[in-house]
Amino acid sequence: MRQSAIQHRQSKLLSKAEQNPNTETPLIIIGWREWLSLPDLGVPRIKAKIDTGARSSSLHAYDIEQFQQEGCSLVRFKLHPIQRREQMEVCCVAKVHDIRSVRSSSGEATDRIVIQTTASWLDQEWTIELTLADRSQMGFRMLVGREAMRGRMLVDPGRSYFGGRPKRRQKFDNA
Repeated sequence: MRQSAIQHRQSKLLSKAEQNPNTETPLIIIGWREWLSLPDLGVPRIKAKIDTGARSSSLHAYDIEQFQQEGCSLVRFKLHPIQRREQMEVCCVAKVHDIRSVRSSSGEATDRIVIQTTASWLDQEWTIELTLADRSQMGFRMLVGREAMRGRMLVDPGRSYFGGRPKRRQKFDNA
């Protein structure tokens, strides 16, 4: 049976990914949006936009407060991991990795705190750098940029949720 053009392109892409000299394992395929977890921050799941147009990754954060403890620069912040829902709030503390000037999609440059944390998707875990920013007006609470994916993933822009979706909680009427 003859392969379709899409199947042929996918098999070529996968064989190139498997031969990538920069990785010991084949690159995994990820959709343009996925549910990830940030175990070091106590975030069991957060929907992330996988954005190859962005260099850095960003996490929704508010009440951001930088402080010193035992000579170490730390940051305390809160986040709402579920978009359009403010009921769930996660309080986080992380070591400040850097402060960088980041240009937003609107072209405005701002200095942002950068943290390093563990990201988890399916059976994969890796260290990721995240800038902290108020993303409450954005569609996704987390943005995963090119640097976080480099050498690890290939993005299929036509697919979502290769890792599956969390089950929705059913609302029960107490009447």
